[in-house]
Amino acid sequence: MNRKTLLFATALLASTGLTAAPALAQHAHDAAADHAAMTADEHLHALFAEADEDNLRRNPIAALFRGDMRYADRLGDFLSDAYFEGEREAARSELEQLRAIDRSALTPQNQIAYDIFERQREEGLRDLGPEIFPLTIVRPINHFSGFHTFYPTFASGQGAAPFNTVEDYDNNLSRHEDFLRGVDQAIDRFREGMESGVVESKLTIRHVIDQLNTQIDAGVEDSPYYAPVENFPEDFSEADKARLTAAYAASTQEIFDAYVRLRDFLRDDYLPVAREGVGLSYMQGGDALYAQMVKDTTTLDVTPDYIHNLGLAEVARITAGMEAIKQEVGFEGTLAEFFEFIRTDAQFKPESREWLGEEYYRIGERVDARIGELFSTIPASPLEIRAVEPFREATAAGGSYQSGTPDGSRPGLFYYNAYNLDERLTPGMETLYLHEGAPGHHFQISLAQENEALPNFMRFGGNTAFVEGWALYSETLGPELGLFTDPYQRFGHLNDEMLRAMRLVVDTGLHSKGWTRDQAIQYMLDNSGMTNTEATSEVERYIAIPSQALAYKVGALTIQALRAQAEQALGENFDVRAFHEQVLGTGSLPMAILETKIHDWIVAQGGERPGPVDLMAVHAGD
Repeated sequence: MNRKTLLFATALLASTGLTAAPALAQHAHDAAADHAAMTADEHLHALFAEADEDNLRRNPIAALFRGDMRYADRLGDFLSDAYFEGEREAARSELEQLRAIDRSALTPQNQIAYDIFERQREEGLRDLGPEIFPLTIVRPINHFSGFHTFYPTFASGQGAAPFNTVEDYDNNLSRHEDFLRGVDQAIDRFREGMESGVVESKLTIRHVIDQLNTQIDAGVEDSPYYAPVENFPEDFSEADKARLTAAYAASTQEIFDAYVRLRDFLRDDYLPVAREGVGLSYMQGGDALYAQMVKDTTTLDVTPDYIHNLGLAEVARITAGMEAIKQEVGFEGTLAEFFEFIRTDAQFKPESREWLGEEYYRIGERVDARIGELFSTIPASPLEIRAVEPFREATAAGGSYQSGTPDGSRPGLFYYNAYNLDERLTPGMETLYLHEGAPGHHFQISLAQENEALPNFMRFGGNTAFVEGWALYSETLGPELGLFTDPYQRFGHLNDEMLRAMRLVVDTGLHSKGWTRDQAIQYMLDNSGMTNTEATSEVERYIAIPSQALAYKVGALTIQALRAQAEQALGENFDVRAFHEQVLGTGSLPMAILETKIHDWIVAQGGERPGPVDLMAVHAGD
């Protein structure tokens, strides 16, 4: 019996009062009895399963990324008042059900799950509340975070959405309808911000306008939205091909028309009233919003000033390491001159776009040969290396990761950026692969997804401090994996570590201390070997997504501190493979919960419980 038939049958029974009613009553009685007999752990997992299923219905795109095709004809209604009220109601209901469960009766792992679930729902309600929500909903798009940059790849046949059947192709057309509605809803949200005085910066909006122009100027047949009809599966009939080709041409034109509406509105109406200052401190309510974002992103109760000072200390430490490498290679000159030498000398430039991809494959092979020494569990999902698409490479980061499916049918993707090769540097390549590929994002995300013992919100969810902290920690594993044998690759590692340290200084500088874009760029150029293109891209990313960049260093320092505590407490009994299993074995955890878990593990292994982690002291003895 399909879903529509089942719903019809249920409605018919209810309206006629037929003899099925006593049986239904008995079934309800039996279900209540079964519910009462459930243990606290069973109640908890039943709540998790129900909440996850409800979330997938409200957010169908999340289901599709998992490979769940039940809602594949929908993109979602992600900007309407009704959508957000549904999210609030779900969080309130789930918190009420959660708190009816006796936490003390749960297993230790389920107590962790309980705490994370509670924390997530509380944060969700707060972010959708009257203090935060009006400051965020009216800024639905910027150049780094917006469906206009995500959706083209997703709908192109090269992203997460499958294009194997006629139904897949028709589902994509159906999702376009949701996308078109979302574009017009975004314009409405921007207008609300114009009325309330909460607006984006001129810088970010100019970039959005440029991005829209790039896509519009490409034309229908060169658009990612049209690309699926140029790659039909062989078993499609000629009639289906003809129908779909016409439909995709028409739908792509509708999307372009919507882009034109959005671009014209942003250019003519919104840009004149957008704010000049790039940081949140220049936006109405921005100081309070940023202070809360810092806590959310780091998952710690810290202030922007604390993070700023932590960053200054890390910059000083890493600078000393760079000075040592400069001396090792025999470079005569200042550190700033050494930076310029690496920025400009031909030996540090990729030979070609093709060479860049081939070199990343070679790095991956070296990592694969040693990875078993540090990890007892390897992801089943393969990792594919791919260049960033031309339509977004000009504003994309140097590297990124897109997760695969839990069953491995869609691989994880490590994207490298080949745009403007003259300003791409080879010394950071090993570090970038460790971070975005293996054992960084690919291991952490894939192992969580593949762990069916975890509830889905832990398999597929996460916080930035853990996700990015693990990826940055993975960079420090280079020597143990046979990398960084070349001093310039070690410099590249320090240069990338410097990037994450500078982020603590620059992000807080931009959003809490009134720094300008140019001031932030200059700080990064003065303290690293970054090119101007790289520094500009980074700073404009921090402007677009405040506080996100803080997560890397805070998370990595926490994991490094916990490993040091475990090594000291366990001595010869310390097993790095077991430590990594503990860190990754329960998905993405807030830092305080991860600290408690590792300390409990240390005690279970016979060590003494360490004291609280002090981020300022992690490298104090170096």
